[in-house]
Amino acid sequence: MNRTPAWPQGTALRHFTEIDSTNEEARRLAGVETPAPLWVIADRQTNGRGRRGREWQSRTGNLSATLLLRPDRPIAQCAQLSFVAAISVTELVAGYAPFADVRVKWPNDVLADERKIAGILLESASNTGVCPDWLTIGFGVNLAWHPENVEFPAISLAGLGASPPPARDALARLAASWERWYQLWMQHGFEPIRDAWLARAARLGMRLRARLAGGETTGVFEGIDEEGALILRESPGRTRAISAAEVFF
Repeated sequence: MNRTPAWPQGTALRHFTEIDSTNEEARRLAGVETPAPLWVIADRQTNGRGRRGREWQSRTGNLSATLLLRPDRPIAQCAQLSFVAAISVTELVAGYAPFADVRVKWPNDVLADERKIAGILLESASNTGVCPDWLTIGFGVNLAWHPENVEFPAISLAGLGASPPPARDALARLAASWERWYQLWMQHGFEPIRDAWLARAARLGMRLRARLAGGETTGVFEGIDEEGALILRESPGRTRAISAAEVFF
């Protein structure tokens, strides 16, 4: 690969050898008015957390990092940043494993050869209910190791046969990619992000299963709408927009 890109100007970084969770540290920093943007990275997490409060297994050699932001945008728009994050991770993974089929899986996962290689977690808080006071984006990318016997099959760069980079090098590439896509979103809105995400979407036009809060549904994955909701054609003439669910192939 080309040399590691320069760190984005104006973006801070805090590096820990071990911590409970980069997400939790970012939340703590947000609460004491720490300036943003700020990346938090840890060599090892003792209490990593994924979506719906699930444990995120984290070992030395993988990338565990969280970005703290204070975007001056409505909360509904800020939810679109999960798509910005996913595109950024696909560029990171494809850069180290150009032979792999790297795709995005709605809402917040990145796949390599149809196995999960990264997860993304957005969290925010707002006193006004309009714009978030802060927003964190947690990234877990399997570089050197991946869990076995999980609900959705996982993989790592090493498992793909690629040489896993040091986590700090991977973060520098991720931060540079994020900055490019984030600025595009800030200047032009969700449309170019939506187009880029759909170009990388896994199983577009194919059937999938969505697990909702009140049950499950199946249908053909037809894309995402202007807000980022999953568009599922459940039957001829019946299309449903789903804003929150877990998706299975």
